[in-house]
Amino acid sequence: MQSIKNNETYESFIESSEPVIIKFFADWCPDCKRMDMFIGEIIDEYNQYKWYELNKDELPEIADKNEVMGIPSLLVYQDGKKIAHLHSANAKTPEQVSEFLTELNK
Repeated sequence: MQSIKNNETYESFIESSEPVIIKFFADWCPDCKRMDMFIGEIIDEYNQYKWYELNKDELPEIADKNEVMGIPSLLVYQDGKKIAHLHSANAKTPEQVSEFLTELNK
């Protein structure tokens, strides 16, 4: 998963005409580390998306602008707009993440 390190990169990635997923995380976050243990399998299964990660502490203005209140959160963008948001409370298990992505594909 490629890391987003600045606002310019973030803006260029979300402009994609195909949906892209950005995982918002922080280094200190235990739930983020738990997600890291299973996210690789999810990425393999949902490989039709481009996946990126963004450290909320390094780019807090992007997290604030997108109403990322808890981490980890998965946000889906297309054509410069946020089209879906899996909040941290619902992103604790592989099943929750898979269910979110399955709904996105409908």
